[in-house]
Amino acid sequence: MDTTFQVSNFARIPILQYQSALMSFGKRLAEARKKKGISQDELAKRLNTKGPVIGRYERDEMNPSIEAAAKMADILEVSLDYLVGTADELLDKPTLNRILEVQKLPSDKKNFIFNMIDMALRDFKVKQAHAS
Repeated sequence: MDTTFQVSNFARIPILQYQSALMSFGKRLAEARKKKGISQDELAKRLNTKGPVIGRYERDEMNPSIEAAAKMADILEVSLDYLVGTADELLDKPTLNRILEVQKLPSDKKNFIFNMIDMALRDFKVKQAHAS
C-alpha cells in the first residue's frame, strides 16, 4: 500500500504528515482535549466560559483569543504551536519540559543523554523488527 500523497509531479509526502498539516485549530483542540480525557464542559469551566463555546472552537465556527488559546494549551498540556498548526508533533508538557531541561545542560552532559536516547531507540527498533 502506498502511504504517500502526490503533491506535484516530483514531490511525494507521507499521508499522515499531509493530513496532520491539514488539521485545523478546532480538530487539534478536540484531539488534545480527548487525549487528555477532558470534556468540553470541563475545559469550558476551567476557561471561565460555557461548553458550547468549546464546541464552536472545535467545529472551527469561531476562533479563540490568543490568551484563551494559550490557556487551553496550558490546560491540555500541549504547545500553543501545536494547537495553531505551526508544529505537527503533539508533545505533552512534561516531555517538552524535560527536553528544555536537557537543552540547558553543558554539551558533554547533553551528548551523553542523547547517546543514551539513541541507544534506547535503536534497541527498541531492533526488538520491533524481530517481533514482526
